[in-house]
Amino acid sequence: MPTVRINGMKCQHCVGSTKQALEALEGVSNVNIDLDRGEATFDGEVDMKTVREAVAAIGFEVVD
Repeated sequence: MPTVRINGMKCQHCVGSTKQALEALEGVSNVNIDLDRGEATFDGEVDMKTVREAVAAIGFEVVD
């Protein structure tokens, strides 16, 4: 299960937006967002560049 750290999420609206953006990616399912940790986990295989672009499109940033 891939885990990505996301910078910029502050509230439940942010969580919902991030979850929706990741779920829209082909091959991604079971998205879980942990606001306190600033992390997203999901099932599936997807290029991390695609994940970064989807997260950036909603105003957040995937951090290493």
